[in-house]
Amino acid sequence: MSVASVIVDVPAKQTDRAFDYAIPEKWTTVIQPGMRVVVPFGPRKVQGFVIEIKTESEFSKLKKIQSILDISPVLNKELLDIGFWLTKTTLCYTISAFQAMLPAALKAKYEKEIIISDHNKQNELTSQIQSWFQNRNVVLWEEIEKSDDVQLFQKEIQRGLLEVSYKVKDRANRKLIRQVEPAVSEDEMKIYVDGLPKNAVKQMELVNHFISNPKPISAKELLQIIATTDSSIKALVSKGILKETKLEVYRDPFEDKYFKRTSPFELSQEQETAIKPILDCVEAEKHDVFLMYGVTGSGKTEVYLQAIDAVLKNGKEAIVLVPEISLTPQMVNRFKGRFGSQVAVLHSGLSAGEKYDEWRKIHRKEVKLVVGARSAIFAPFENLGIIIIDEEHESSYKQEDNPRYHARDVAIYRGKYHNCPIVLGSATPTLESFARASKQVYKLLTLRKRMNERDLPAVEVIDMREELRNGNRSMFSGLLYEKLQEKLENGEQIVLFLNKRGYSSFVMCRDCGYVMNCPHCDISLTYHRSNQRLKCHYCGFEEPLPKECPECNSEYIRFFGTGTQKVEEELSKILPEARVIRMDVDTTSRKGSHEKLLTEFGEGRADILLGTQMIAKGLDFPNVTLVGVLTADTMLHLPDFRAAEKTFQLLTQVSGRAGRHELPGEVIIQTYTPEHYSITLASQHDFDQFYLNEMMVRKSHAYPPFYYLTLVTVSHQELTKVVSITEKITSFLRMQLSESAIILGPVASPIPRINDRYRYQCMIKYKHEPNLTIALKTVIERYQQEISQNQLTLSIDLNPYMLM
Repeated sequence: MSVASVIVDVPAKQTDRAFDYAIPEKWTTVIQPGMRVVVPFGPRKVQGFVIEIKTESEFSKLKKIQSILDISPVLNKELLDIGFWLTKTTLCYTISAFQAMLPAALKAKYEKEIIISDHNKQNELTSQIQSWFQNRNVVLWEEIEKSDDVQLFQKEIQRGLLEVSYKVKDRANRKLIRQVEPAVSEDEMKIYVDGLPKNAVKQMELVNHFISNPKPISAKELLQIIATTDSSIKALVSKGILKETKLEVYRDPFEDKYFKRTSPFELSQEQETAIKPILDCVEAEKHDVFLMYGVTGSGKTEVYLQAIDAVLKNGKEAIVLVPEISLTPQMVNRFKGRFGSQVAVLHSGLSAGEKYDEWRKIHRKEVKLVVGARSAIFAPFENLGIIIIDEEHESSYKQEDNPRYHARDVAIYRGKYHNCPIVLGSATPTLESFARASKQVYKLLTLRKRMNERDLPAVEVIDMREELRNGNRSMFSGLLYEKLQEKLENGEQIVLFLNKRGYSSFVMCRDCGYVMNCPHCDISLTYHRSNQRLKCHYCGFEEPLPKECPECNSEYIRFFGTGTQKVEEELSKILPEARVIRMDVDTTSRKGSHEKLLTEFGEGRADILLGTQMIAKGLDFPNVTLVGVLTADTMLHLPDFRAAEKTFQLLTQVSGRAGRHELPGEVIIQTYTPEHYSITLASQHDFDQFYLNEMMVRKSHAYPPFYYLTLVTVSHQELTKVVSITEKITSFLRMQLSESAIILGPVASPIPRINDRYRYQCMIKYKHEPNLTIALKTVIERYQQEISQNQLTLSIDLNPYMLM
């Protein structure tokens, strides 16, 4: 008897283990670890992942597997192994870890179809299989499952003569295009044309097209060439002169784009020194972690490209992670330009169907390189030669819901498995990474000069308190306004950065001081000018702007704080001639809008690019000579021990957008706290001094990298319940953990209520705590019932990045 151990798709503590199922006789050689199957579980049928095949089970009576969802494993041995490791290190359920590695289209409900992958080789199929395809192009997997031919089909799939297509209901399907070709010979077409009446002009043109070009062509293209409608084609098809077929194509998010091929640049002395140890590792197939610390514009990307080139020439594969959507258009250009069709791209700007197709290219071994955001770290490669994480300090590499993994940790885990180097690159590495490099845990590679020996931009810090004292109530300091005018006159471009979308950060009554808050969260509402509404950026609640104060009926309602919309409006008043592009979540929510706006700016069709965090990184425009940071303090005063570090990183990144080419750059930073070391040192481009300062602060307050952190957050509709449960958890942890562990709390979260749920938290700081995992698992088990009934939310984040 063959038995499969299956992890079922029921995310609960009691079911977080493998269950044994008997494999039906006809599938004994078909089912492999990493495949998804449908199994009976209690009264229902659920999906599950096969993790092991064995010959016996300790249980005598086993239920049988009902159906197979995959014909080849969707998770290879390494990814199954990563799933178990994530379960252990992030305290998530095994099923959640497996699901996190698959594209959304594979999580939906679907039918599977078997299609002939190459009609020219159809006669190579066995006669038994050919009989299935007698009058049709597609055979449903459900039919095959009920027959005895499963194994025959699987052999032909492995030979590449057949392939599986997932027909996903209401999610991602294969993309089919209509193709038109002649159904009769050239002579027959000529006879048909001669017999056509004079007014059948379009039919005549269509047939003449195929007389001179008998090759198949897509219906869409044909209609454009002849400038006709579908009915003309349909008429010729019904008469048997033309025939239509459906052809599968990949959805290509870049199909309208031509990528100009680029060749490697000559490396500078510094770049040569940096790339050598990486190439040595690649050659020796040795695992090492490198931290490439290079100033903005020092040519890190070129080092990545040449290291990848060496890996691909060795017949291996590569993964490059870049922060979310903001980096992809220019990054994709660079990688597609160098490696062409060997590149697959995975990021959140793609539709479910496009992601599915890119994933299939990797799974089918049609590409060698993946460029993508966080989840691309799970690309199903089997022969990795290098993993690169660009802008490694970015917080978007940490997943904020289960499994709460950090892409860097997964990369290092995969690097050990494949014996390959990991490269972490940044102009402002995280303190944790830099501390590891200082202790030789990572190898430090330094690039201190910009390409072509360009100088870093000159930075001027403006004290906005002084501006106020001098009677300037505008959001632009005197110097920034002068510089804006000067650059516009010279035909140069400007980047203005403000880390706040919307029009103003809160709305307050001038008479009684009442602030418009969200009724479901303890946070003020943000005013969005375009639709005159107040919005909550946490739960999505919105309401129209009131005409008078709900508290005292006064009409003196005023807006405080500045958002991107407000800056855009102000710019149109003071510099009416300036062409402004605004980039924030509100203007880039539509697919492709991000790239469209950047292309517009790159082609010089706008003078000022105004935006939030998404414009701070990775953009390279030759004509940008001025960067203005409107308020450098937005993040500085948040209740987060990384606030100074994030401010320094952001200011350094955004400053790096200026003067990257021939023209020298200038940066103006406006702030209300000019004396803060993160702002002073960012203006001096002095990361080393910032690192020393920040390390002293972290050491004295027992924060990473000197201590590890774990954050336990409890939320519930009733305040008293939240407080009492958090108190119980905290006192239990105090009893279980060692004396050296520091346990803070329980205390209300910085945002005490979101979506009508109260939030409390406790924080654990520790250096070495062997009992921690067991204690936290016990906590989860204790409150399992309430969690499963959705009354209580308990989130445990080991190494949290978001403390709000």
